[in-house]
Amino acid sequence: MIEIQGDLESKKKEHLEGKFIGDLHYTKDGTPIMIIGHHILYGKIVVLDKPLVALEKTQVSQDGSDSLLTGRRENEMMDLDDEMETKTEYRVKSIVRKKLIFKTRPKPIIVLPKQGEAN
Repeated sequence: MIEIQGDLESKKKEHLEGKFIGDLHYTKDGTPIMIIGHHILYGKIVVLDKPLVALEKTQVSQDGSDSLLTGRRENEMMDLDDEMETKTEYRVKSIVRKKLIFKTRPKPIIVLPKQGEAN
């Protein structure tokens, strides 16, 4: 899990969910570094007091097979419900025990030209 202090906005004012934001790296001593555009953020690793669990909701038929009813039209789903009984299950997708916190201001990445290079 990653926690960033402040707001993260795109130039085009579009939503950022599911989009590439930046690169995550670690130094030799284990400090997390995030590079977003031309900025670098330094963070730290924090162990959570209580782990968080990410769950996935699924529909399962009585015989135990997944029916995954997503993507079907409602009338097909109602016909399917009449034919077989289904139940809802929640499956564990992941357990989060640590988080990366980036709370310092981003620093600009400046590349200086080598001596003797012309602009």
